[in-house]
Amino acid sequence: MSEQKITPFLWFDREAEDAARFYVSVFPNSKLGSIQRYPEGTPGKAGTVMTVQFQLQGQDFTALNGGPQFKFNESVSFVAHCDTQEEIDRYWSMLTENGGQAVQCGWLKDRFGLSWQIVPAILGELVSGDPAKSGRVMGALMQMVKLDIATLKKAAEG
Repeated sequence: MSEQKITPFLWFDREAEDAARFYVSVFPNSKLGSIQRYPEGTPGKAGTVMTVQFQLQGQDFTALNGGPQFKFNESVSFVAHCDTQEEIDRYWSMLTENGGQAVQCGWLKDRFGLSWQIVPAILGELVSGDPAKSGRVMGALMQMVKLDIATLKKAAEG
């Protein structure tokens, strides 16, 4: 794993390994790292997965099987910046499969309850500068569930 200074640490009930394997399958240039198991005399059942290290596109993450005390909510999300509509469609499809949930404005929850924003990389450019253009783009975006690059560009053009 890399030497980054801050690593997102995700608390799962018992799904840390499944989640890590799933996320690594969704994003290219990703990999599973080490898996640590609970030793005897700790809060977890000895021998079961405690933590899983993994990377998503070079970003380190740690997943913990910490029990049911804490759940994910929308106050924390991960943003996937996509260059093409095909990339948006792929991530959207994979992250909403098997119990994931489409929300609105490019937001979704995956089957583990983690929130994601699947957005075009060009979005910042489309909403910067001219306030009228920005307003049109945001107006179009607010009507969408999964974001559509062509529609956002058309709104920007007026």
